[in-house]
Amino acid sequence: MRPFSIKTKLGALVVVSVFITTGLLMIAVRTETELRFITVFSVIATLLITQFVAHSLTSPLDEMNTVARGISHGDYTRRVRGADRRDELGDLAQTINRMADDLEAQERQRKELVANVSHELRTPIAGLRAVLENVVDGVSAADPETMRTALKQTERLGRLVETLLDLSRLDNGVVPLRKRRFEVWPYLSGVLKEANMVASARAGIASGSGSHTRTDVHLHLDVSPPELTAHADPERIHQVVANLIDNAVKHSPPHGRVTVKARRGEGHESLDLEVLDEGPGIPRSEWHRVFERFNRGGVAAPHGPGSDGGTGLGLAIARWAVDLHGGRIGVAESPRGCRIQVTLPGVPSLDRLT
Repeated sequence: MRPFSIKTKLGALVVVSVFITTGLLMIAVRTETELRFITVFSVIATLLITQFVAHSLTSPLDEMNTVARGISHGDYTRRVRGADRRDELGDLAQTINRMADDLEAQERQRKELVANVSHELRTPIAGLRAVLENVVDGVSAADPETMRTALKQTERLGRLVETLLDLSRLDNGVVPLRKRRFEVWPYLSGVLKEANMVASARAGIASGSGSHTRTDVHLHLDVSPPELTAHADPERIHQVVANLIDNAVKHSPPHGRVTVKARRGEGHESLDLEVLDEGPGIPRSEWHRVFERFNRGGVAAPHGPGSDGGTGLGLAIARWAVDLHGGRIGVAESPRGCRIQVTLPGVPSLDRLT
């Protein structure tokens, strides 16, 4: 039992009341005072002590009720005082304050989500509308160059919708994991080749519209040992690696280098991945926010002409895919650029026994 718990206080109230009553009765016997006076004094003293203890218990409850009522009406700024109390009411105050903090953070993220999604959708829609209006008004002809510009905006809009759908599926838990054993070297080699092909395709579309995309960054694969194997969902890991490479390429300097490292983890067929770039890196104060949705603050602007910061969803998708595997992802110390570490648990010991 806690020394300052409510049970202790109520027990102490009973004991003190009994002592007061007993003491007054002893005084009455020795001084031959009438019993009715002693009874009145005993009741008054007990009521005063009970009122003091009751006030110390009900006052925090009234404040908690007021704060909870404010939270129910959307006011997440108020907090309960007395969270430092060493009793059950102190624990309850801390719980309510944590709940208010979480609700305030969720409300802030909801507003940021609406604002950022509106901004991200508005940009490609406005570009596509401008191109089509020029074609309809006869300002420009529907030649291949104009259509490539429209296609670029449509593809950007499609990528945003696909990432939003991925996040929705991940949040709702409708993305099942299909784990299997695979060889890491040929698998990651294919992911890097696909990244190069996507960059080249985007560059072809961008060149026709007068903008640029990053094709000057060199991708390097480092797998040791070469026969390394892992046990995971290849499709989900593809999302993780592809998004990390895309983010690293955007923030790499001209003719920079992005390295993907793979090593054997601690568990059976577990995997440790690293993606390193040579960009400006991420401030330590922003490490905990890197994988938040639509977060692009605190990270240096992408290099290269015409480069944009993307939607801010790629790293969030990577985090959720790693979480589905029960793994870990985070920013690590690096003498240069940014280093993202991914740890996948592999095959649990119970699975190996079955």
